[in-house]
Amino acid sequence: MTTTEITIIGGGLAGCEAAWHIARMGGKVILHEMKPRRYSPAHTMPALAELVCSNSLRSDDPHSAVGLLKEEMRRLDSLLMKVAGETRVPAGKALAVDREKFATAVTAAIEANPDITVTREEINALPLPTGAPLILATGPLTSESLADSLAGFTGREHLAFYDAIAPIVSADSLDRRIVYQASRYEKGPGDYLNCPMNREEYQSFITALAAADKVPLKDFEDPHYFEGCLPIEVMLARGDDTLRFGPMKPVGLPDPRTGRDPYAVVQLRKENREGTTYNLVGFQTKLTYKAQQEVFRLIPGLEAVEFIRLGSIHRNTFVCGPRVLTPTLQCRERPDLLLAGQLTGVEGYVESTAMGLLAGINAARLADSAKPLTPPPDTALGALIRHLTESDPDRFQPSNINFGLFPPWVKKTPKKLRGQYRAEQALSSIDDWRRKNDL
Repeated sequence: MTTTEITIIGGGLAGCEAAWHIARMGGKVILHEMKPRRYSPAHTMPALAELVCSNSLRSDDPHSAVGLLKEEMRRLDSLLMKVAGETRVPAGKALAVDREKFATAVTAAIEANPDITVTREEINALPLPTGAPLILATGPLTSESLADSLAGFTGREHLAFYDAIAPIVSADSLDRRIVYQASRYEKGPGDYLNCPMNREEYQSFITALAAADKVPLKDFEDPHYFEGCLPIEVMLARGDDTLRFGPMKPVGLPDPRTGRDPYAVVQLRKENREGTTYNLVGFQTKLTYKAQQEVFRLIPGLEAVEFIRLGSIHRNTFVCGPRVLTPTLQCRERPDLLLAGQLTGVEGYVESTAMGLLAGINAARLADSAKPLTPPPDTALGALIRHLTESDPDRFQPSNINFGLFPPWVKKTPKKLRGQYRAEQALSSIDDWRRKNDL
């Protein structure tokens, strides 16, 4: 392979995984990490690959979406999945790690690799193009100066600093005897699903919402929310009827069972083109996950709902992937620059690491004048890329891996076997892809 040095900015999960794959493929890396010279508000350890929140990498069941993603990464020789296995702690079906041992082991592996040079310094602006690939993997707390540099060619309108996520639910789990399809004031089927409430149901809902447990703000999060994405519990605090004049406005949505507008309504909007998942419109929230599941199942038609993703609001720098990125994680306006980690618009430790894996593979190929790769669409890796680059850019929000991101079923499949079938197909595809491309 060429001796061109590939630069990576950021020594977190994605940056370390990218560096490992470049070196594994015969490339040379300069990895810039600002710690311990400077720490973000969320970091405390000088080690690379620090886990700043939970120590859990979520389910290790290969028939779950995130478990499948882990297995695909293992088959592609992921360093971080290997270290996670070596430093795991008991956590039932989840893969949880001893965070200090994990970070220490990753740091040791990276620093011991003769093809990786770790430089402890802060980079305040993107280097100018040199002909060699550059990977930006600075995470959700990317510094303002570096974010400004990125916005210089992506456009600030394509760079977000505030992550407002509403819950996503499975269409199969909705009670269609109650939920009806309609758009406001329009005749015909409409684009939304609607969950109607009478006065008593609304009162029970807002009472539970007001009393539910909330996730406390972290030190580095700004408590002043944007008016355009207020948490529903913050809106409710302004008055009992605030939600009825906001996201739960019932006007123009007559319930076909009564022919009249309900007292309040929760609208669901398609999350994907196939209509297998829907999000709760305007329901961004800082309720705890447990509280969300309890409170939102009080909504008529959602009593037995399956949550694909729960809501959240937190500080998170990310690009609008559908407008900024190609399916190879290269920036459209600057092909020498690849993004990795949460900057791409994924959520979660495993997803961020996976984007580092792909960015590393493609940076190594670009340095060797080879064509960059896109993983098969029926794999977890491919499903994430599809979300990042094919979502509606006007509604794009970060996402964890979930089966709702995968291509729709071609034939009817029993629900209890879907995870197994997804995994079998995905792992067969990832193995073929790996062999074909000598990965």
